[in-house]
Parts: sequence; C-alpha cells; structure tokens
Amino acid sequence: MPANWRRALVVMAHPDDPEYGVAAAVAEWTAAGREVSYLLATRGEAGIAGLPPAQSGPLREAEQRRAAAQVGVSGVDFLEYPDGRLQESPALRRDIARAIRIHRPDGVVTLNHRDTWGPGAWNSQDHQVLGRSVLNAVADAANEWIFPELAAEGLAPHTVAWTAVSSPWPTHAVTVSPESLERAVRSLMAHERYLRALADIPVEEQARRQVDLVTGGGESPRVGFELYGYELLEG
Repeated sequence: MPANWRRALVVMAHPDDPEYGVAAAVAEWTAAGREVSYLLATRGEAGIAGLPPAQSGPLREAEQRRAAAQVGVSGVDFLEYPDGRLQESPALRRDIARAIRIHRPDGVVTLNHRDTWGPGAWNSQDHQVLGRSVLNAVADAANEWIFPELAAEGLAPHTVAWTAVSSPWPTHAVTVSPESLERAVRSLMAHERYLRALADIPVEEQARRQVDLVTGGGESPRVGFELYGYELLEG
C-alpha cells in the first residue's frame, strides 16, 4: 500500500459498509496519525426488517457515527440518496466529486464495484453503483470541465493519488495490529440494532466473525485492497 500520505476519504453506500470491510485498516491508519473521513451515499434506512425507514434512517446514522468514533474517525457525512435505489448518474458522480474537492484526500477508499464477491456471492446493486461512481468521480474531481458548477462553488480540481477498493481480488494489503482488530470489532458492534435484526447470534460474535473473515484471522491479519492509480503513479 502507499506509505507517504496523510489524508483519506472513505466513500461507501450504507452505514455498516466501512465496518464490514475496512475498519481495521482505518484503525491502523488513524493510530499512525493519518486523517480519515467517511462519506455515505445513503442512511441505510431500508436495512432493518420491521423498522420503518423514517425510524431506521436516524438510528442507523447515529450507529454509524458511533462506529466511526471507535476507529478514530470524527468526520461522517451523508448524501441522502435513497437506500436500495442507487443509480449511476451524473448527480451522484458530481456529489462524490464535490466531497473529494472539499476533503482533498491523497487516497479514496471504496466498495467492490463488481457483480459478485466471489462464486455464489452476489453483490448488491447499491454497492456496484457506488463503487463504479466513485472510480468515475475520482477522475471528475480532477477535471475542471466536467462539473463546472463545482468551480463556481469555489472548489478547485483535485487529483487523488490512489483509489483502494475493498475487493475479493486484492492487489495490496494493510497489516493490522491486535489493537486495530479490537477497535474494528467494537466499531462493527456499534451497529447493534442492525446486527440484532440480522441474526439471533450475539452482536459481539457476529462482529468478531466478520473482522476475522475480512482480515484472514491468524497471526498476520491484513485488510486487502485492489488499488487503482498507484502502480501507474509509481511506474
């Protein structure tokens, strides 16, 4: 993974997406003094069975803010797109590009944009749409002509050095400490109401299983990423 950077923007579709994939890496980065912010396209209001969106949205937003705090992230913003109905559009690309120009990160972290997570594991449309939109918005943020209204808002173009995708086909990885693993577990546990609705398994057990799955467990836990831009930059 790139080493000489200080600011990253994590862009995901829903509350809990950072915690299911990259929270251990985020904990590692913030422990090293790097600045990480979160941008969520939706509030995940369609994610809890039996709980109407008007109640679920604010609850899930609050859970996401608590989850982010566990791994050293204080900046959490929401774009307010409808959960479960994300579509690739110029508007979504523009809103992500705007956030990139505001935060001016060295790197952007996002979701798997492909159809599956592997054999027999379908990836949701929101994840696919968001991942592709982020990859396009990174280019948009650097281009002065695609969304000229952003310049009119006083937001100058910004070039991102690398984009890291939480992917089942990683090209790079972040080694994480036991402390970062524990922070990642606590971060996912902050989605308590969401996890309780998912399964009759204790919340902590669900969180530990997921963090172990993502990091490989064992003696050398790592979070894998598929990197875009970095190899070209280095080459």
